[in-house]
Amino acid sequence: MKTYLKLNNEVLNRYSLTGELELDKDHDATSHYFLEYVNPKLRNFNTIEEKIRNLVEEGYYEKEFIELYEMEFIKKMYDKANRYNFRFPSFMSASKFYDSYAMKSRDGQEILEKYEDRIVIIALYLAQGDKELAERAVEAMMEAYQPATPTALNSGKNARGELVSCFKLTMDDSMNSIAENIGYCLELSRLGGGVGVNLTDLRPLGDPIKGILNRASGVIPVAKLLENSFSYSNQLGQRNGSGVAYLNIFHADIENFISAKKPNADDKIRLATLSTGIIIPSIFFELMKRDEDIVLFSPYDIYNEYGKRMSEISMTEMYQELLRNSNIRQIKSLNARKLYTEVKKAQFESGYPFEIFDDNVNEVHPLKNIGRVKMSNLCTEILQVQETSNITDQDQPNEYGLDVSCNLGSIDIHAASKVQDFGKLVDTSMRLLTNVSTMTNIKNVPSVSKANQLMHSVGLGAMNLHGHLVTQGILYGSKDSIDFIDCFMEAMNYYSLKSSMEIAKERGETFYRYEDSDYASGVYFDQYVNREDEEVSPTVLKALGNIPIITKHMWQALKKDVMRYGVFNSYRLATAPTGSISYIRSCTASIAPCTERVEIRDYADSRTIYPMPHLSNDNAHLYVEAYDVNPYDMIDLYAAAQKHVDQGISMTLYVTDQWTTEQLAKIYIYAWMRGIKSVYYVRQRLQTLEECVACQI
Repeated sequence: MKTYLKLNNEVLNRYSLTGELELDKDHDATSHYFLEYVNPKLRNFNTIEEKIRNLVEEGYYEKEFIELYEMEFIKKMYDKANRYNFRFPSFMSASKFYDSYAMKSRDGQEILEKYEDRIVIIALYLAQGDKELAERAVEAMMEAYQPATPTALNSGKNARGELVSCFKLTMDDSMNSIAENIGYCLELSRLGGGVGVNLTDLRPLGDPIKGILNRASGVIPVAKLLENSFSYSNQLGQRNGSGVAYLNIFHADIENFISAKKPNADDKIRLATLSTGIIIPSIFFELMKRDEDIVLFSPYDIYNEYGKRMSEISMTEMYQELLRNSNIRQIKSLNARKLYTEVKKAQFESGYPFEIFDDNVNEVHPLKNIGRVKMSNLCTEILQVQETSNITDQDQPNEYGLDVSCNLGSIDIHAASKVQDFGKLVDTSMRLLTNVSTMTNIKNVPSVSKANQLMHSVGLGAMNLHGHLVTQGILYGSKDSIDFIDCFMEAMNYYSLKSSMEIAKERGETFYRYEDSDYASGVYFDQYVNREDEEVSPTVLKALGNIPIITKHMWQALKKDVMRYGVFNSYRLATAPTGSISYIRSCTASIAPCTERVEIRDYADSRTIYPMPHLSNDNAHLYVEAYDVNPYDMIDLYAAAQKHVDQGISMTLYVTDQWTTEQLAKIYIYAWMRGIKSVYYVRQRLQTLEECVACQI
């Protein structure tokens, strides 16, 4: 065994006997990792100029963005990054970066980039010749901002994938649309993104085709086509593509769809690798509350009668109308509670389906007058309006709607509390994300390309909440922790909106149909300007550090500016689960509680020990593991954050094998009541789930 692996594994030497960790062993492992692995492989250059020139000439870096800057400025950027004297805080963070992110020679034998090199190249590439932004980008990334994996990995490279993480597509009820979307999934999966597809508008099993009864095959065969597509388009054989299919719970195929992920499902319907999600309108929970049946419908009938797709209507508003309309077939009646029990059984067995609470999303949606949010992405945090494309025959032009690309990045909460200017940090992050959006053109998927050009949507998120709370002596789920995330996310919301306004002012441009949004009408600001400011505890104030508390008067001033200059980005905030980037920065993932105080990761024939950030033998009691956190307290914390997020927050629920389906149903209902928009996996202790690699940014 390599010395660095042996030292890393010795962190747990006395843990089982004394409960104490030998954390110094992890630091020793990091040092030996550089001595034994990194330094011998690192290609050395005499000067920065030589490094840049050689890597461009050898085709590792794109030439075009380098030529936007003078060499003296590039040297200045390297000096700026190196002055931070960055050191990887753990063996896991160092090994994750050099295994997965640092550029290597084509034969894999040489390491061509150190951490600072990658940061500088990302900054230069995303700034696109803007020297001030490039300098700010180095500062932000060295201090507290982390781009998503596709951006961090691919920026500046000559042979690269896309800069965005994942995508959302709408499928219409036609063979043309089904075939076209299968092709899109192949293309997007090839580019390395996870793809979400909405199947709600497809007619169910047994529906008529061209007036002939009992001819439609339903949604499951299409889901299987998607599953096979993602398996086939597997990113150079490195891993399978990732996808999720969504279906409204009132769709007539819902029973088979729910059962499709169960391990013992019939092979005719079983979906082995495709993730599944269901869209649940509030009327479903109301029917559950009254212990009534729900009626399942066909989107085919709804479209023929109303000229609207099932995904385009509010089921909560239309349900009674559909029941009264004799032209709408009532395909089947099911007891709502029994159906939801089947959902919970499936989640215990497989972790699926994910759940999107339709009305919680659309009732507070700032773009509600522009369109509906119909579904989410693979990690359930992206919630953006979509318009279905009309895919015609080959001799006619297609009418492309709006689909979604997910453009993500995260701020390290602990590091952000120490930066000198939090507003500048958020503004820099927003500008980098915006540049990713404007630099991205998925030309082979026109609906995604169109929406990206019109909407300028981004998703700035946060991570390392649990780690920061531990440093402040705050228990996850406590009132102070909830008040802290409330203040933090409000500050993120305020400064991201201010940044988007400034970008609109500078460019003289707003997002598509901005004038129909709640930003233009001023309605969006009511929640902030019609309230009284509240004091926070000294503990929360200390934990915020340099992060300002946003006052009513600050919101009032911003409202005036927004209504004068507009907003550039249609969407700004979304908190993804974060995976690899959390390891690189030695952060706890997202705003979730840690699942283990000390993670044990097995790779091939080696084992890596990863103690949580800032963990010591004195504060270990504050690292309450997710399975031991009161789930109602966790939901309250997410609800406090969600108030300030225009999109969603990926939230996993943690259960033990002692839970019942009734307990699980109650916690989901509580999440719905608290305004949570989506629930990602159900993770059961000791159960391993296949998680989304593409969206673990």
